[in-house]
Amino acid sequence: MNLKQMAVFREVILTGSVSEAARNLNRTQPSVSHMIATLEEELGMKLFERRRGRLHPVPEAQYLFKECDEVLTRVNSVSQNMKRMKAMDQGELRLISMPGPAAVLLPDLISTHVGPHPEINVTLLSRSSDAVVQLVGSQQFDIGVADHDPARDIEATLIQARTYQFNCVCAVPAGSPLAARGSVGPADLNGVPMAALFPEHRSFQSTRRIFEAAEARLHVRFVGQFFVPLLVYVERGLACALVDPLTAESWQRMAADPALIRFLPFSPPVGFGVDLLTPAYRPSSLVAKSFAGRLVRLMTDLGGQAQSSSRPPSQTRASASAATAARRAEPSARP
Repeated sequence: MNLKQMAVFREVILTGSVSEAARNLNRTQPSVSHMIATLEEELGMKLFERRRGRLHPVPEAQYLFKECDEVLTRVNSVSQNMKRMKAMDQGELRLISMPGPAAVLLPDLISTHVGPHPEINVTLLSRSSDAVVQLVGSQQFDIGVADHDPARDIEATLIQARTYQFNCVCAVPAGSPLAARGSVGPADLNGVPMAALFPEHRSFQSTRRIFEAAEARLHVRFVGQFFVPLLVYVERGLACALVDPLTAESWQRMAADPALIRFLPFSPPVGFGVDLLTPAYRPSSLVAKSFAGRLVRLMTDLGGQAQSSSRPPSQTRASASAATAARRAEPSARP
């Protein structure tokens, strides 16, 4: 039994007439009669009795009708859903991000992207960058956003990564004399209270080296784990802060009065990398591909420069471990 036979059989049941079923299905009457006869032959039983010029289904045909109706309804639903997915009117998007972009920037971008499509469901979770890498590697999410750490072990066979490099900007209270400048450097911030990430973070270490090279004093008054909370101190006029452009954009979108903070170029530049991660074994849906393209455009609009990966594509944790084991197995050259 095939879908065409099911469709013809169902229409005959509904109309009680071969001629009406033929008209409704845009087929000839002999074609419909032949398909019903073929179906009865395949099943080895009569499905209809003819009385007074109309067809009356036998009890077994009533059971078959219910089954065929469910199958055809389900097939039609699948077909419609696939068409809607192709048009990106329906689908699912699963995202995971480090806390900064997850607070405002990504929800804002998601709203713009899927707002006109009420049947696209979105999950956005906020985790540490290390957790983002692990969860994207588990193939549970379509897209991950994490800060770039060259020392982080990314399993190249499980994750595809593209890094965007940004230059941090200096957040200055609007009432500070520095706000009138076109840009600032370490000499301008000599002894000025600063809000910064914890000392182990790469951005803090880069900032400290730049201040030391300029023989300027880095006065860190406030320490935090993420960039966005640091801007509260800047807004209150208590400190300046070096933050990445994504954080600056997030603040400008969510702040009640964005004019309370000015974001100025900082020189020499303090780099900040963002990794855009996708799972290697979870093929991207049309919705995920479309959103990834929008996210890439946002990255580039904010000054991000795409960097080629420094990791060879074939380098994996397993191959690295095997190489280490091989080196250990080699006879020592020392006496």
